[in-house]
Amino acid sequence: MSTSGSSNPEYVNGRVRARRAALFDEADYRKLVRMGTGEIARYMEETEYGTEINALGARHSGVDLIEYALNENLAKHFYDILDWADGQLYTLIANYLRKFDAWNVKTAIRGIYSGASAEEIADDYIRAGEFDDELLETLAAATSVQEAVELLDGTIFETQLATAYEEYEETDLLVPLENAVDKTFYERLLGEVDTQFVDRQTPKGLYVEVLQAEIDFRNTRNALRLSRTDTDLDPAEYYIEGGKLFDPAELGRLIGNFDDLVERIRDSEYGEELEDALSELADADSLIAFEQALDAALLEYSDQLSYTYPLSICSALSYILAKEREVENVRAIARGREVGLPVEEIEQEVVVQ
Repeated sequence: MSTSGSSNPEYVNGRVRARRAALFDEADYRKLVRMGTGEIARYMEETEYGTEINALGARHSGVDLIEYALNENLAKHFYDILDWADGQLYTLIANYLRKFDAWNVKTAIRGIYSGASAEEIADDYIRAGEFDDELLETLAAATSVQEAVELLDGTIFETQLATAYEEYEETDLLVPLENAVDKTFYERLLGEVDTQFVDRQTPKGLYVEVLQAEIDFRNTRNALRLSRTDTDLDPAEYYIEGGKLFDPAELGRLIGNFDDLVERIRDSEYGEELEDALSELADADSLIAFEQALDAALLEYSDQLSYTYPLSICSALSYILAKEREVENVRAIARGREVGLPVEEIEQEVVVQ
C-alpha cells in the first residue's frame, strides 16, 4: 500500500471480483435460515469463513462463534483491500471505512443504554475503522451514555454528539445521538472532496456518486419514519447534507404527507430501482420491508456504477457494501435461530440483491 503515486483500480478490482464471487447467494441463505446455530457454524467452516471458525472454535460456540468469525472476517477483507490499493484510491477507501468508527460508536451507545455488559458491547464491534482497541474498550466499559459521549471528545464526533446529547437528555431517545453520528460521518466524508469540481468518471467523482446515494437513502429512511410516527421533531435536525434527493425545506414539507413523500421518491432517479418497494409500501403497515428494499436498492445502484465504470473505485465500494450486508444477514439469521424465531420472520430480515 502507498498513499502517494498513482491509483491502481485495475489490480484492486481484479482482486475484489474474486472475493465477490465467494459471497453467499440466495440459495445459501435459504439453507442457513433452516439450520441451528451449530449447523450454521459448520456450514461456514466449509466457506471462506473457515479460517476464523477454526481459529475461534476452541473458545466459542453457537452465536458467539458465528459473530466473532463474521466480524474478524469482515475486518480481514477490508484491510486486504487497503493493502492492495495505492495512491488516491487508498485514501478514498480508507476514509470510507471510517463508517465502522460510526458503527462502533452507535454500538457502544446502544449497548450502554440497554444495559449490556462491556464484553457484550465489544463483541459487536467491527474493528475495521481508525479507532484503536484502547478507545473501543474504554467506550464499551463506560457506565453511562454521558460518559461515552465525553470519551469521544477530540474525535470527529465530538461537536455533533455534544449538541445531540442535550436532546437525548430531554427525550431519553437514542435517535438524536445515532443521527448525529451518521451526519458527522457523511458530512465529514463529503467535506473532504470538493463535490463541485469533480468529474463523474474520475475516482473522486464516482466516489461522490456512491456517497450521495447512501445519503439519499438514509434521508429517505429517516423521512419515512418521521412521516409514519406523527412526531413533532424538526426534520431539519435529521437531514444529512450532501445528497441529491431532498433539501431540508422540501423534506420538512413532505413529513406528515406520506403519499406525497412516496411520489417524490418515485419521481426521482432512484424510482426505477425502488418501484416494487414503493408499490408494496402503499399497502404496508410496517416500514421494515421498505427499509430492506432500500438496502437492496443501494446495493443494486452501487453495482450498476461498478459495471458501468469497471476501472474505478465503484467495484471496491460495491464489494464493501455487499460484504457488510452478508455479515448483517448471517448475524440476523443466527440470532433469529438462537431465540427460536419462525423461518418466515427471519427471512424478512435478510436482504438479497
